[in-house]
Amino acid sequence: MGRYEIVLTTDRTMMSNHHGKEFLGFMATGPAIGVPEKLWSWIAAPKIPVDEEGKPREAPYGMRKVEAKLIDAGFKAAIIDPDHLHKHLDSMKILMIGHHDFFAYGPPSSEWWSITGKEPLNRVSFKRFMESPAVRRAKEKGVRIIVGGPAAWQWLWELELWHKWGVDTVIDGEVERVIVDIVEKALNDEPLPDYIYIGPRDSPSIEEIPVIRGASVNGLVEIMRGCPRGCKFCSVTLRPLRYIPLERIREEIRVNLRAGVKGAILHSEDVLLYGADGVKPRPEPLIKLHDMVTKEIGEKGELAWSHASLAAIKYAEEKHHLVSKIMNEYVLNDHRRFLGVEVGIETMSPRLAKIIMPAKSAPYPASQWPDIVEDAFRIMHENYIIPAATLILGLPEEKPEDVAMTAEQLDRLKPYRSVIVPMFFVPMGALKKNKWFMRDHVTPEHIDVLMKCLHHSIYWAEDIINKFYLKEPYLLPVRLGLKLFIKYIKWKVNRLRPQIEALLRK
Repeated sequence: MGRYEIVLTTDRTMMSNHHGKEFLGFMATGPAIGVPEKLWSWIAAPKIPVDEEGKPREAPYGMRKVEAKLIDAGFKAAIIDPDHLHKHLDSMKILMIGHHDFFAYGPPSSEWWSITGKEPLNRVSFKRFMESPAVRRAKEKGVRIIVGGPAAWQWLWELELWHKWGVDTVIDGEVERVIVDIVEKALNDEPLPDYIYIGPRDSPSIEEIPVIRGASVNGLVEIMRGCPRGCKFCSVTLRPLRYIPLERIREEIRVNLRAGVKGAILHSEDVLLYGADGVKPRPEPLIKLHDMVTKEIGEKGELAWSHASLAAIKYAEEKHHLVSKIMNEYVLNDHRRFLGVEVGIETMSPRLAKIIMPAKSAPYPASQWPDIVEDAFRIMHENYIIPAATLILGLPEEKPEDVAMTAEQLDRLKPYRSVIVPMFFVPMGALKKNKWFMRDHVTPEHIDVLMKCLHHSIYWAEDIINKFYLKEPYLLPVRLGLKLFIKYIKWKVNRLRPQIEALLRK
């Protein structure tokens, strides 16, 4: 049956639409807790519908970009579900594998692993995939294996597995400008470099970024690349800022809608900076964007933002009433009762914020960071935007008083609907030469932050599930599973309360 010389794929934790709920996919970053692994895996990453050739209805967005680039260049390339690789062994010459977290070294996987001592599901699943009969057989037949994606750097920490599995090349960075040349060399049996790093100067222009040919997971569509805020812990800030034209965004939304995807996730490191004046959101481009998107997806289409900065939320609303305008006039209706987004708090210490992420608060000074965070949370709460917020513990130059201040300032966020996820520092971006933060480094101050985040998130998770999330009848089993998991966590915390309180008293 196989007819593709280039096959792109990944393991099950990535090749899934997570029941149409992107947030459920984050469960794959942890080990199975309190339930069998099969049930945990089904909640986090169920199988996705495929056609006769094994092509999935939806696939990871970055992989769709590479697929489109190769098809545009005239290659016979396709994304194939991992369970259907065997159908293409006769035609396959190159196997390309992407992932957001190959070995669970990224946040929050590394934290769950460090705390529980158990390998997260994404690592277990990926290792199982690489050792599957289809992948082993492909290598035996001389197929060249090329891996890449946001987690390409993790292969440098797993040299033994790199050689054991016969990976030919690891590509780190945006690939659109280089991938065609690499593939041509691989097809001609020419030598390939072991590791290719693509720096900011080789980042593709808008014209070099293709329009996806197949649907992306849950309708994710890129609206811009790069970020101007320059946070030292983030690798995205190293890339130049590029805005995707509205017409291209519209084209990709239509690709998703034709495949049966029921909405769109607007992807950017900071959605409210689309068409901005530096770090100051502008009404016109954002209104045009949301007007176009909501007309395309229709009244019943689901909508989310991938990321937004707290400073942009505060500025957009206080300067232009822009958040409330977008939500009331374009997003909220009888079918869309909330909008989900990921935001970064990282620390509540103005001193540490000024050192690690001085522009994250812009156009406001870093000294006002706790006030910016609270104001943005209030604005989101009032406008039915539900944030999944991150904190980073163990940042370089962090002092006990910084952590204590974060714990104290977290109390200001209690009234606002949100989930707050603390993560252990992972050396990335400009801080990649620093040391990892592990369980052995945790202090009573860190435990205080962890417990406050846990109680906050459990309280609001129950509220969110009861009022907003997983309301579709067909998702009742998932809803019940999540409720049982939350009950298990509450029981576990109460059981460990004496030990936790003892640690906090030290």
